[in-house]
This record gives sequence, C-alpha cells and structure tokens, in this order.
Amino acid sequence: MENYKKYSVGYFLPPERCMEWTQKDHVDKAPVWCSVDLRDGNQALVIPMNLEEKLEFFKHLVKIGFKEIEIGFPAASETEYEFCRTLIEQDLIPDDVTIQVLTQSREHIIKKTFEALKGVKNAIVHLYNSTSVAQREQVFRKSKEEIIKIATDGAELLNKYREMYKGESNFRFEYSPESFTGTEMEFARDICNAVIDIWKPTAEDKVIINLPVTVEVSMPHVYAQQIEYMCKTMHNRENLIVSLHPHNDRGCAVADCEMGLLAGGDRIEGTCFGNGERTGNADIVTVAMNMFSQGIDPMLDFSDMPTLVELYERVTRMSVSPRSPYSGALVFAAFSGSHQDAIAKGMNWRKEKGIDAWTVPYLPIDPHDVGREYDADVIRINSQSGKGGIGFVLQTQFGYDLPKKMREDFGYKVKSVSDHLHKELKPDEVYEIFKKEYLNKATFVNATQEHYTQLEGERILAKVTASVGGGEAKIYEGEGNGRLDAVANALRKAIGFEFALESYQEHAIERKTNSEAVSYVSISKDGKTYWGAGRHSDIIVSSIRALLSAINNANEQ
Repeated sequence: MENYKKYSVGYFLPPERCMEWTQKDHVDKAPVWCSVDLRDGNQALVIPMNLEEKLEFFKHLVKIGFKEIEIGFPAASETEYEFCRTLIEQDLIPDDVTIQVLTQSREHIIKKTFEALKGVKNAIVHLYNSTSVAQREQVFRKSKEEIIKIATDGAELLNKYREMYKGESNFRFEYSPESFTGTEMEFARDICNAVIDIWKPTAEDKVIINLPVTVEVSMPHVYAQQIEYMCKTMHNRENLIVSLHPHNDRGCAVADCEMGLLAGGDRIEGTCFGNGERTGNADIVTVAMNMFSQGIDPMLDFSDMPTLVELYERVTRMSVSPRSPYSGALVFAAFSGSHQDAIAKGMNWRKEKGIDAWTVPYLPIDPHDVGREYDADVIRINSQSGKGGIGFVLQTQFGYDLPKKMREDFGYKVKSVSDHLHKELKPDEVYEIFKKEYLNKATFVNATQEHYTQLEGERILAKVTASVGGGEAKIYEGEGNGRLDAVANALRKAIGFEFALESYQEHAIERKTNSEAVSYVSISKDGKTYWGAGRHSDIIVSSIRALLSAINNANEQ
C-alpha cells in the first residue's frame, strides 16, 4: 500500500514515565460496570431499537447484574426522552440500579435532560466535550482556554440544575474529555481538574471521570500509561471514579480495558458483544468472562449466554460472530482430531480424579458455566475430526465406549462420509454410520439360534443355526474354549473362509439392572482386521452378534 506515508502517530504520551501498572499480572477484582448498549450501542444500529425493544433489553441488563445503565441522550430525540420517562413513570428501575444520561455542555440541552429525569431515584448525568487536537483545530476552531470554558460552563450548569431538584432525586455527575487519547495529556489533566474543582467531589458524592478511547489510535499499553498519568495528576483522586470507555478501531478495546484497569481504572463503559459505532465498543462479555476464567467474580451473570445472544440479535438486528469469545456458536467447538482427543481425555481425567478445578485442554472455561452443552457444542464432527472426538460423541451421546483400535477404524469411516458430503455431521448422523457399519449386521451370514453343551474341562460344543448368503438355515457345530470361540469355529464351516478371533470387549449400555449389553469383536482375515458390534439384553447374544458383524464386514471386502 503506497499511501502509508500520509499517516503518523496520533496519540500523546504522558510527559513522565508511567509504567507502574506493568508490575501487576492480572486484574484482581471486578470494576464498576456501566452498559451503554441502549445509548452508544443503539445509536450505532442501522435500525435503532424501538421503545418495546429497549425496555426488554433494559430488563435483561438488570437481570444480568448491571447496576449502572446508560439509557440514552434524552434531549436528542423524542424516542430517547420517551424511553427515559417510561422507565421512571412505570417504576422499572430497581432501587439499586442507576440510569445514566448523556448531555452536551449547552443550557437548553441540560435543562431538558433534567426534565427528562424528573422523579428518578438515582441518575448519573454525563457531561462531555471534545478535547483532542483534531477536534479543537478542525471542528470547533477554539483555543485550549475556550475548550476548557465549554467544560466548566457545563459543570456549573449541572450544579445549578441539581440544586433545583435537590431532595427529589439523587444525581451524580460524570465528565468525559471526548477524544481523550488524541489529546495532549497535560491538557486532558487540566480540563478534568477544572471540572473536578467545580464539582468538589467527596467520599459520599464521588465524581466519575471518564477517559474514553473515542478513536483507538495506539497500542493498549499507551492507553494504560495515559490512565496511570491521569490517576496520578488529577485533583482529589480518592474521591474520583476513573472510568474507561474504549472503542475498537484497532481491535484492542478489550486489552485497553484490562490494561487500563491495571493502571488505575475503576469502571468500564461498554456494550454486550462490543456493539458500537465504527468497529464497536469494548465487549463487556469478553472482559467480564476473562476475569471469570481467572477465578475472579465479575459481578455479572452470563450463565445463560444463549438467551442473551438470542435477545441481542433479535432487538439489534446484529449478529454475534461464531468466533466471538465465550458467546459465539463455535467458540467451544473442536473439529481438529488432536484437539478433540485432548478435550475428551481432559474430560475423562476430571471425572476419574473427581476434581472441580477446570484444566481441560483447549477450553478456557467450562461450557456449562455459560449455558452451553458439551455434546452439542464441544466436539463437532467433520472431515478434520479424529478418532478421539468421534468416539467421545458416540460414548457421551449414545453410550458406546469403543475399543481404541475400533475408534480408529470408525473414525476413518466417519471422516470419509463427511469429506464426501462436504458437511459437518450431527451426532445422530454419526450414530447412523456406526449402526450401518458395525452394529448387529446380518448381511452375509446370520445366526438365529445357538445351543451349547459343556464338554470336558472348559471346552464348549456350540450348535449354531445359521443361514449364509440368503440360503436355507442349517446347523453348524464347533468346539472351543468358551462359547464365543466355539461359535467362531462353527461359523468357519459355514462361511467358507478362514479368520482369526483377535479381541473381545463388552460393557453395559447403561448402569441399570435392565441395561443392555454391548460387545465389540475384531477378527483378522488375510492380515487385515475387521470390527463388529452387537447389542442385546443377553451378553452372550450380544457377543455373537458382534462376531457376526465382524464376519460380515470381512466378507464385504
């Protein structure tokens, strides 16, 4: 690309080194969360949500556990105003939830904003104005002093109107130097301090200073240095709540949040699944679940992720990417054979050891913790799958625990079908292949009756009534060390070719008194191994059916 020379660094580092945050290796507690789905997310939709959709989404955000929810810009449109009034007048805001509204630093807008909030119990009034070099020079064409005056005039007006509604509602204030990351850090500090000095925060009435990545223009470690600098230099830091509001222009919004928290941030504004203008906002689901996966309580409940995804996609007309962390349809899916094998073994290891700790390979969290199912979501079968994953599906969904070598043989058959059809195979389709290829097969030879006589020692005489190639049923006799060996010797006389009995395994299909037995038999013919499976309530009958299936498979080659 030839035009790269027109671009240059668009951020400003602090005037001093701010790297103390690098001494921490993880976030150790949940921040204050503020959902901006209904404002920042809604204004980014091709078709904004209607009143009913916003109300439904609001109720679900409350259910998830959000205690602060930005509901819109009530002075901007009648729809936004009506939504605010509906929440208040229908008493839909729980006492422990605070709604947040956005306002510019203009008196008629601030006046209408407070009118929209009349009767609210708890609200945050969020004042903002742009501070970056680009905005100052190109959009507003104002000096630094004039930009600071916009902010301080707005701060004074918020004080004035809060006083007018004193005793009626609990109002808290928030200030954002919009386009913070494109602002000189000393100027960002000065404008925030000017607002702080007007609002005079206390321990009982803390002020939120929101430092947004309005346009992401740097690597996340730069943002962390900027946050650390602001935390060190803003007035009255102990009575401030430092809020982070990253956008995702460089794809680093989640990292901005995490590093910003390490650097001193207390609060995050973002949206579920990262919906927002341009490339989106910080994805709160990902940030919160990252904490969860490290053993930190995120103080948000995403245990029913499928319901949240369905609601979000329905009311926003957006879609959650299949690979979106924690929430995507395919994030727990393993198609690769080696991955499937490792997951299956990890699952079995936890079961064997009887432990709660989650250490399963390739799965950072237990899918059950977000409302997903192992069988439907984890092991997915296609032409890339391996014997371990295919065997895992057959075992967990249908109860068949195939011998290791048989899993390999079955795996090749399943992969061949998937490759030929160019599609993923559902568990039922995998089971149908198993039944067709191995289970109770009677295509060439079929035995209808077996009778046994005990001879000397452990020798058994078997009389087998069998038909071969669709012909008349005849009785064949054979002796052996045990019933299966005796039947095998009888069938050799019937089928006209030699084979050797190689292996035999069995298990109950269910751990109940009325469970059926499943048997697996392998035989060798001309140096090649053939497998069969039998299922019956009688373990002897199931073993004979498995032998017959193996013989029939050998005959087909």
